[in-house]
Amino acid sequence: MASNPFVMVISGNLTRDPELRFTPSGSPVATFGIAVNRNYQDKKTAEWVENTEFYRVVTWFKLAENCAESLKKGDRVVVIGRKLSASAYEKDGQQRATLEITASIVAPSLEFASCDVKKNAKSEFAGESGSSQANRGEEDVEFSSEDIPF
Repeated sequence: MASNPFVMVISGNLTRDPELRFTPSGSPVATFGIAVNRNYQDKKTAEWVENTEFYRVVTWFKLAENCAESLKKGDRVVVIGRKLSASAYEKDGQQRATLEITASIVAPSLEFASCDVKKNAKSEFAGESGSSQANRGEEDVEFSSEDIPF
């Protein structure tokens, strides 16, 4: 199986509660931040180095609603999605690059926790054409720049 260089799998902690918004056409979109910690030993100095990367995660449709309902700041999650790069401006006006992931899968990490899984009713997943929500996440979504709530 060929790998897609734009697909990422990350595991980290939510830096803020998911924020659920709706586009003018009514599509739910949730955003939240994830901090990914990486510890490694510097080969030259033999010192342990802590490195933290921050990602902005965007979810759409039922996944967005489920994330907003189920997740909170500090929760450890695994995210699979497409990597995008974006620009943001610091408070001092300096532009910086940010890492953004449009998630197709968000799941709790059970490394240090346990959870109870509650399945949604099947009717909650059906779209207009009767396709499952999982299939909708793979389709290209058409929207204008006016639909984006941020």
